[in-house]
Amino acid sequence: MSSLDGKKQKLLLHACCAPCLSASILEVLEDFQVTAYFFNPNIHPQEEYKKRLDEFISFCKKMNYDYIIQECGEALWEEECSPFFEEKEGGKRCGKCFEMRLLQTAKCAKEQGYDWFCTTLTISPHKNSILINKIGYEIENAMEIASDTDFQNNPKFLEKNFKKKDGFKKSLQLSKENGLFRQNYCGCRFSFR
Repeated sequence: MSSLDGKKQKLLLHACCAPCLSASILEVLEDFQVTAYFFNPNIHPQEEYKKRLDEFISFCKKMNYDYIIQECGEALWEEECSPFFEEKEGGKRCGKCFEMRLLQTAKCAKEQGYDWFCTTLTISPHKNSILINKIGYEIENAMEIASDTDFQNNPKFLEKNFKKKDGFKKSLQLSKENGLFRQNYCGCRFSFR
């Protein structure tokens, strides 16, 4: 998307990992100036977190993508999500986790002057894209309500279902082509079981 001066608008794209970023970013690069954003305090154990973070950084550097790393939030994630530890995958715990990560993405987007925010989470066939996009819009609306005066500088949420048009299949192929580490669970200690 272009602004009035012809420049592409800026999009902060939350990425859960390099494989999900690989195909998702290609869908938005033509329309936006994209920065990949890594904020994933849910990933457990620490070795897994480090592996995914290192892979994300390595992939962004290889592809010459701009990126931001936000390291923190583990205690807040535990506080928000552990009450739902008995929920099965895709339940209330996941909704809380999506909300926490999207809210932080929106806050960073606002602080850094981005026009839009979005997430790669919708590329997974195991993630509820309708729920994720609903949360994104709720965060956008809450930011507008909270900013009585200057809501025009709030980033807008970009609704995407990256698994459409064989997005997940493309991420598998791009992961193979780029030798990307693919995890076999969502990331949190509850999904690890």
